[in-house]
Amino acid sequence: MNAYDEYMKGIVQPMREELVNVGFTELTTAEEVDNHIENAKGTSVVVVNSVCGCAAGLARPAVREAVDELEVKPEHLVTVFAGQDREATERMRSYFEEVPPSSPSIAILKDGKLAYFIPREEIEYNEVEEIKEHVKEGIKKVSQS
Repeated sequence: MNAYDEYMKGIVQPMREELVNVGFTELTTAEEVDNHIENAKGTSVVVVNSVCGCAAGLARPAVREAVDELEVKPEHLVTVFAGQDREATERMRSYFEEVPPSSPSIAILKDGKLAYFIPREEIEYNEVEEIKEHVKEGIKKVSQS
């Protein structure tokens, strides 16, 4: 690992832990992504994490709060980190090619298939409360389908 990679690893660790500490599983390889998709029965919330400000100030807090407030939790909470775990992120995005790549973003899958998607454009310039409600509505809609 070169000095830049080592530096970035240290910088992003708290950004990774913010989701892992509330129950998200990090998928860091293409194999882990494939395994999740092949075996994920029920609802999966996938956060495409990022170092940007709208991930830190909006997406991660909104998702954390949304999941915490739901009475019926999704079966799976997973995350890939754009710009860090490139192989895993590219593989995850390959499962929802019908939407342009976007980070941060939140995908809600039903039995491994994309059922709901919140792109960066619906995250940045919005309030955490609005995004949280959007996430909760998406999860409820997919879980009930």
